[in-house]
Amino acid sequence: MSSPLASGAGPIAVAAGLTFAAVDVSRLLAADTSKERIAMMRETPFQVTNALYFVVFIGLLLALVCVYLRVHAEAGALGAVAFCFALVGTMDMAGNMWFDGFAGPWIADVAPGAILAGGSGMLVIGGFSSYVLFALGWMVFGIAGWRARMFPAWVGAAFVVAGVLGYNAGLPPYGIPIGLAMAALGWWITTRSARSLAAPAARA
Repeated sequence: MSSPLASGAGPIAVAAGLTFAAVDVSRLLAADTSKERIAMMRETPFQVTNALYFVVFIGLLLALVCVYLRVHAEAGALGAVAFCFALVGTMDMAGNMWFDGFAGPWIADVAPGAILAGGSGMLVIGGFSSYVLFALGWMVFGIAGWRARMFPAWVGAAFVVAGVLGYNAGLPPYGIPIGLAMAALGWWITTRSARSLAAPAARA
């Protein structure tokens, strides 16, 4: 745990996870489904919350890296596989959310017909890959991470459920479970560290 990122993995994961979930709640509240899609995309609250959603994806990635740095010595090859799957899936979905948060509003202004027409070709392939890889990435992280003893079974189960729901993470509120699962992992790391520090003091 020589790295500050490793030593701070617990609090970082809690903060990143809760912020991720909170921003997805704000997206849900900002999405006025009573309006047409183009009109909704032009509203400032919708644009701001969608842009913030990309930002919290960065936090989720940083939390994942911190957690892996914390446990990699005991996780072995299987833990590395879990980390890589989650990393790739989250990076792919983060790119999708950057497009929604920053390019989407501009397209709604200059070429609303493109939004209404929907995607085709490589755009569909890229979008679909982000949904699939994000879901599979966190499902594999939950299963392989538990098998590699990176965290207990209940944390692994939380990531599997969050991964299944995360297939729709581009739409609120389906990103909330991933945020809560990461926060739970951070809480577990923090409490385990506290117990480890308390044990020598109790023996003394």
